[in-house]
Amino acid sequence: MASAPRTARDFARIELTRTILECARGQLAEVGPGELSLRAVARELGMASSAVYRYFPSRDHLITALLIQCFDEMGAAVEAADAAVPRNRCRRRWLAMAAASREWAGVNFHEYALLYGSPVPGYSAPADTVVPAQRVPQVLLSLMADAEDAKLELGAPRLKVPRAVRTSMAPISELLGGRVGDERLIRALLAWPTLIGQISLELFGHLHGGVLDYDAHFTHLMERVADDLGLT
Repeated sequence: MASAPRTARDFARIELTRTILECARGQLAEVGPGELSLRAVARELGMASSAVYRYFPSRDHLITALLIQCFDEMGAAVEAADAAVPRNRCRRRWLAMAAASREWAGVNFHEYALLYGSPVPGYSAPADTVVPAQRVPQVLLSLMADAEDAKLELGAPRLKVPRAVRTSMAPISELLGGRVGDERLIRALLAWPTLIGQISLELFGHLHGGVLDYDAHFTHLMERVADDLGLT
């Protein structure tokens, strides 16, 4: 059954929602997510506060919309980078997704800080944010499944994964249909915080004066992670 055609009101609502979110992203750069204000957004747009509240009933609703938008943007960038590489080039795919994550974060610093920085005081993310937040790690997990199918050998050493750890990873293993072995899965769960942690250290200034060439340092670390994952 075909959906009903959109009306002029529908398009106006979509456009105004986009404008409000764009303004809110500007506030992220100016005052940070903790001081995000619907009233300030309304003032900047020359609107009545009540009009903005019809689109976003509270600050938390606005933050949730920003999280979803930014997770989706980062996810789309990483998915596109991965899709541009042939499926059997697993190492190149990892390096491409890592580079795309870092590039998006560098261009969208304040949005990245919202996603992976300090929690916003008084805000608890609802379930609506879960699927968008999974887009980037899902690219990594799909890559691990392809590497397992290709029987790529993991780097040394191989250590036994304790039963308690295997049990704790069960939801992820089930999500992948059991296609990825315990050892590769635990290494993927090491690779993910290495990627996000390295980007965060760089962008939040924690490498200043300690690392002189961020590009070379990041690339080398990601190459070493690829070795550990057996992405040859």
